[in-house]
Parts: sequence; structure tokens; C-alpha cells
Amino acid sequence: MSILLQADTLSVAGENLAEAVPVEKTLSIIELLTSGGLAGQVIMAALFVMLFVALYLYFERLMAINKASKIDTNFMSLVKDNIKNGRIDNAKMACAHSSSPAARLIEKGISRIGKPLSDINTAIENAGKLEINKLEKNVSMLATISGAGPMTGFLGTVVGMIQAFHKMATAGGQIEVGALSEGIYTAMTTTVVGLVIGIIAYVGYNHLVVKTDKIVHQMEANAVDFLDLLNDPA
Repeated sequence: MSILLQADTLSVAGENLAEAVPVEKTLSIIELLTSGGLAGQVIMAALFVMLFVALYLYFERLMAINKASKIDTNFMSLVKDNIKNGRIDNAKMACAHSSSPAARLIEKGISRIGKPLSDINTAIENAGKLEINKLEKNVSMLATISGAGPMTGFLGTVVGMIQAFHKMATAGGQIEVGALSEGIYTAMTTTVVGLVIGIIAYVGYNHLVVKTDKIVHQMEANAVDFLDLLNDPA
């Protein structure tokens, strides 16, 4: 009989111990991002729109800039050879066959051959400005997002703190930690996501600027070679 009582006692003690041990609750990433209430979800939606726009602009501009940077290493040699031998139409055709900004720049200069050198130089400069504007199209939006992302995240931080303090003010001294979770989630998750988006946009913007500068330098070098060719008395 005593053995049975001891067994029952151990069983009850085991059940009480199992109830006393807290069960660890885990959150998935989706639950974490959407657990900030309506205000947090609205801010999070705005942040993800920024992220989508930033990624789209970066990859779209990257492909366009990579395409523009491809130029035949023999391009300028071919153009110089044709111009020296008076084959202006062949030089224009060589430019037309290349889709690079430098080729369009030289083609504009070739079309002005016979006019004063200052007019040719002005035509090349104007064409260069147009090509640079094409390369930099929408790149400034990445810089805007790199600043707006973290600021929007900090806005979520402020909104989350307001929610948490409002819960504390209206709880009448009986506040529970669980009641503050919505505001805290809003504050933390929006800040993290905003900073991540800002970093991505900032790095992407600077990468595109560096690649664009390389193409601009290439255009300038080709333009100088072309003008030197026209200045050559030979």
C-alpha cells in the first residue's frame, strides 16, 4: 500500500514539475515582422516597398552600365585609321556598330568634321552630358532610399515606444510584460529592417557611382584621342 502511495506521490510531483517548467516560445521571421500591430505592419510594408525599389533600381542600372562599358579594344584604332585615310563613312559605320556611349560620342564628333574644332568639341561635350544622364538615370533614388530607409525605421521605433508607454499609462499600475510586446516589436523590428535597407541602398549606390565614373573616364579618354587626331597636322 505504501509503495502505491509513493508512486502516486511521485507521479503528482512529476506533473507539477512539468507544469512549473516554462515552455520556450519561438517566433518565425514572418511572425516577428508582423507582430507589431497595425502601425508596425504599415511601416514594415513601406520599408519592404523601399527594399523592392532599391533592388530593382540597382540591378536594372547595373545591367545597363555593364552593357555600356563593353567596347571593342580596337574601336578607336579602327576609327583613327578610317579618318586618316579619308573614309569618314566607314568611321561612322564603325561607331554605329558599337552601342557604347563612347562610340556615340565619337560619332557625334565625326558628324561635325569640317567645322571649326571648337564646334566639334562643344558637340562632343553636349553628347557626353546626355550619355552621362542616361547612365545616372534613377541612381539618385538609391541615395534617397539609403537615407529614407533608416529614418522610416526610426519612425517605427518612436511609434513602438509610444504604443508601449500608452499601454503603461492606461494599465493603472497593473501592466504586464506581454502587453508591452506589440510596441517593443514595432520599435525593434522596424529599426533593424530600416537599417538593413539603408545599408543595401547605400552600398548599391556607391557601387553604381564607381562603375559610372569608369565609363565617364573612358569616354573622356576616347574624346581626347579623337580631338588629338583632328589636331594632328599629319
